[in-house]
Amino acid sequence: MRFYLMLILMIFLSSQLFSQDRSLRFVSVQAEEMKESASNFSRTLGSLSMGDQTSLVSEDGRWSHVRTETLTGWVRSSSITSRRVLPAGTSTATAAEIALAGKGFSPDIEIEYRRTGMDYSLVDLMENTVISPQELLNFIREGRLNRGE
Repeated sequence: MRFYLMLILMIFLSSQLFSQDRSLRFVSVQAEEMKESASNFSRTLGSLSMGDQTSLVSEDGRWSHVRTETLTGWVRSSSITSRRVLPAGTSTATAAEIALAGKGFSPDIEIEYRRTGMDYSLVDLMENTVISPQELLNFIREGRLNRGE
């Protein structure tokens, strides 16, 4: 009887030890706004930064409902990942390598980029352009575009 109790206790403890929280998500973009609802035009509750840890509550298409220690809201699903992400400066990668990876460069493309010395200043300029939600909404209305997410 004692053997079975010990076996059950060991199984329980090992399952607790080796189980991962499958709801953990990490912010994989420089900055992400947490929204009140699953919409680009909903009220912003706060901002998350690369590497911030969240817990996934639910998913709804291109949006994920997440919880942090202080906030619960919606973020774009494409801005979070189940893999731990380290912000720039906390890894052994150079700033240039991180910038290239952020542009979706594969190792082969990075080699070609370095070989040809291509200028990506216009891409950097576009990445740093900030468009307010109101400007975006005006663009959608003026262009008679569908208000999709």
